[in-house]
Amino acid sequence: QVQLVESGGGSVQAGGSLRLSCATSGSIFSRYVMAWFRQAPGQEREFVARIIWSDSSTYYADFVKGRFTISRDNAKNTLYLQMNSLKPEDTAVYYCVQDWRRGLRTQPLEYAYWGQGTQVTVSA
Repeated sequence: QVQLVESGGGSVQAGGSLRLSCATSGSIFSRYVMAWFRQAPGQEREFVARIIWSDSSTYYADFVKGRFTISRDNAKNTLYLQMNSLKPEDTAVYYCVQDWRRGLRTQPLEYAYWGQGTQVTVSA
């Protein structure tokens, strides 16, 4: 059974930073890829970044390149998202996701496991 528990969300002013964490449990074989998605009010869920657990290779949405960094700590079974230079348009609920299947995986339907989400609010 896979469980994903996010933490680290909160409120910050534009230009500030936050680090999100996601503790994952369950078999390592269910953890080929992990990613972050976000959903703003009235918007669809959108891909933010993903990491291949075994080799830490990463892929980012264009709108976060240079500002966000996805990483993982294998010993702690934890995924991170370091968010710098935050903008008001980054305001959203951020979700940690996980899947065992290969592929680029930038669509919500491609992920079997989802956390409950954590709110990030960036004020101008």
